[in-house]
Amino acid sequence: MAIITISREMGTGAYHVAREVAKRLKHTLVDGNKIIELAPQFGLDPEILKRVDEKPPVYITAEDRAHAAHLNTIEIILLECAKKGNVILYGRGSQDLLAGAQNVLKIRFVAPFEDRVESLSEREWIDPDLARELIRKSDHQRGGFIHFYFNRDWHDPLGYDLVFNSARMSQSAIIESIVAAAKDPRLKDGDDETDRLIDEMILCKKVETELLRSNAIENIHFRISVKQKAVKLSGHVHSENEKRETLRIAAAVEGVAKIDDDLQIVNYKSYKE
Repeated sequence: MAIITISREMGTGAYHVAREVAKRLKHTLVDGNKIIELAPQFGLDPEILKRVDEKPPVYITAEDRAHAAHLNTIEIILLECAKKGNVILYGRGSQDLLAGAQNVLKIRFVAPFEDRVESLSEREWIDPDLARELIRKSDHQRGGFIHFYFNRDWHDPLGYDLVFNSARMSQSAIIESIVAAAKDPRLKDGDDETDRLIDEMILCKKVETELLRSNAIENIHFRISVKQKAVKLSGHVHSENEKRETLRIAAAVEGVAKIDDDLQIVNYKSYKE
């Protein structure tokens, strides 16, 4: 059955729908709580996870590189869950992370701003002005995350298969629509290809994560791609030592069978502000 991804604006009631759909389809709901539960298995501290989750890095300082490495680990968790099948991936850019997969049903929840304010303030028993501020910041952060990390407009409807205005449709109608869509036999056509794609993405993310964690590599100005178990590195590094360390780190990652080296050395003097 299809992997389901859910993108949501705050205050649309998407989480309740996701839980009900998971029950109906007997899917695992991979939300923030599930990621926190799985985080220690991937060496990710739950407290760090809360600080970086759905927040874009800027790749300037060592702390930013650590932030990016933690985000990669979250993506590895999502991909490992997707590989098992029968899952709903809730938020975290899952629809873009799995953009090349054919058996993914991509859902988006929207609603007018004031409807979301009313819904959030009633649900959380908070002042409407506070709800407005929380929603405004949430939209900015999540939209910025998608734009920075996946170079896509969060609001672009072509990034999704179904877009629901939760102010116009009842939750029961939305649930029935998603359950029916998830059972579309055409979504099963890409199962085998999706398995291969996910395996390659996981290996690519593992290599990138180890490189981000290294103090010997100043910046990742090169492309990492994987075909089967062969990792190709193309682009440029800044010294012979950096190239040597890059190749060594990549080759040491579990699952890498071969390294294709297409790295060029470009010397430069870093500019200090």
